[in-house]
Amino acid sequence: MLPYASISEVEVALGRNLTFAETLWFNYSATKSDYFLYCHNILFLFLIFSLVPLPLVFLELKRLSFFDSYKIQPKVRLSLDEMFRCYKDVMRMFFLVVGPLQLVSYPSIKMIGIRTGLPLPSGWEILAQLLVYFLVEDYTNYWIHRFLHNGWGYEKIHCVHHEYAAPIGFAAPYAHWAEILILGIPSFLGPAMAPGHIVTFWLWIALRQIEAIDTHSGYDFPWSITKYIPFYGGAEYHDYHHYVGRQSNSNFASVFTYCDYIYGTDKGYRYQKRILQKLKEDLAYGEQQNGGSYKTQQSKSD
Repeated sequence: MLPYASISEVEVALGRNLTFAETLWFNYSATKSDYFLYCHNILFLFLIFSLVPLPLVFLELKRLSFFDSYKIQPKVRLSLDEMFRCYKDVMRMFFLVVGPLQLVSYPSIKMIGIRTGLPLPSGWEILAQLLVYFLVEDYTNYWIHRFLHNGWGYEKIHCVHHEYAAPIGFAAPYAHWAEILILGIPSFLGPAMAPGHIVTFWLWIALRQIEAIDTHSGYDFPWSITKYIPFYGGAEYHDYHHYVGRQSNSNFASVFTYCDYIYGTDKGYRYQKRILQKLKEDLAYGEQQNGGSYKTQQSKSD
């Protein structure tokens, strides 16, 4: 709740006029408690998990030839019932684990210093903090993910997430309840190291979940804006990890690829890429030779 009764009081305190965004924020948050604002996370997560994967469901069901060419594992198809079952399992875990975790974690948010007042952070401040959050989460998630692929961690916990060897958008948060709790830690480390405004925290939670849905989409679209993000893994990169499954010692990174490269856990993926590239080149060369022979024979027959 803001400690001001009117916009004029805020402007006097700040010594300037409010921006348009700050005026909107004042009108919305002035009479709302910090706890109520923090609980918006639950609504955002529910909407993201429910709505963002829907275009992927449409592509999976319609099987349009144009988009099918970008499906990473084209032979694997899930029915509407199977995808809806995955969504129901995710929502059950959301209401039993994720939601309550968000509710009880409010004291930690206050303790690390995430604020709700004015002024709002600048765009550059938001971008800088989001970069820190992604890097910190990515590095710590990498090591937790590697741990979960040892014998005990995989058999007791992580195997649930790998039930989808060809992942779909709804399966991004599909996991054992213990994994959800464990992987919640890296998500809070970045904001704890560089606390900012609640708006930045909302953006962080939303973008991280959208990124997870993207990497589990099962489609590798060449026009995706993530293609321009340095070291970004993406759907093809993480799909290989699911495809290999239980025996996977590759592609543990959640967002970026630098940890896998530094610690040598992308060798299997890079080897497969080289083999596939060579097969494509050989196939293209063979088609070119066959086509050339056909044209030559055709001209001779004429």
